[in-house]
Amino acid sequence: MIDDSLDDVSITPKRGFFARLKDGLSRSTGKLTQSITGIFTKSKLDAATLEELEEALVSSDLGVRVAADICAKLKKDRYDKTISADDVRQVLADHVRAILTPLEKPLVVNRTHHPHVILVVGVNGVGKTTTIAKFAKHYRDSGHSVLLAAGDTFRAAAVEQLSVWGARLGCAVMTTKVGGDAAGLAYSAIEKARADGIDVVLVDTAGRLQNKSGLMDELSKIRRVIGKIDATAPHDCVLVLDATTGQNALNQIEVFRAIAGVTGLVMTKLDGTARGGILVAAADKYAVPIHAIGIGEQSDDLRPFVAEDFAKALVGIE
Repeated sequence: MIDDSLDDVSITPKRGFFARLKDGLSRSTGKLTQSITGIFTKSKLDAATLEELEEALVSSDLGVRVAADICAKLKKDRYDKTISADDVRQVLADHVRAILTPLEKPLVVNRTHHPHVILVVGVNGVGKTTTIAKFAKHYRDSGHSVLLAAGDTFRAAAVEQLSVWGARLGCAVMTTKVGGDAAGLAYSAIEKARADGIDVVLVDTAGRLQNKSGLMDELSKIRRVIGKIDATAPHDCVLVLDATTGQNALNQIEVFRAIAGVTGLVMTKLDGTARGGILVAAADKYAVPIHAIGIGEQSDDLRPFVAEDFAKALVGIE
């Protein structure tokens, strides 16, 4: 069954992305703000309140270090002073923004590359193929020519899905037989892009599980083979993460960064979880650039990451 999520047939004007981001993060925001409101019932900040807050922040997937740093700041600046839940939310938003702002990095095509090669990796079910299609649409809308390489050769459905989207978007698609050589396919795609003057090559890959050493070895092979035709490629290696996996996302970053040389992240399904804080924990621990976030199925629900908007939406500040 082919997903129709790129076809937005609604004639109702859409609200702004920030409003949709707030809605998408409502489960994460609700969990976090309810905890803070419940904790800050005293007029002054004391040790017991700080301990409760730290536990609440950790349980919201913000990470142990982030939670400790926020509490340390509150202890230093506001200990034994009057403080409200709104004050705490503002401190939290400021801290989250400070962590995330240096990592804002839109996935921009560099026209000096011929072509610009983007390798997309991640485990099964995170939305790699859908994310590729959304990026392809964005690049096509921006005037770039795009070639899709259906490198998830283990699943016929993945190849079919990417082929259908390629046809809809007016993008060429390179495929091979089921179980075929994904590295060879990527090489051929870059050759074709060079010959045809195509600007961008987006390479899909199979959903590689961290404990599947053979598949991870193949991913390393794809990088080596791409490097033979262009020593500077891939120019971006994007790891797609599913926000609903919570702390497991940190393990995925660790492994894929070591094996694939991940240069940036996309986090999907933020609208389906109360674990949106995991993006903050990942940023704090690994400092990997964040290209985009997804809060829905439509093509414009994947947007370039903006730290300030995310920080405000996460803690429920306008």
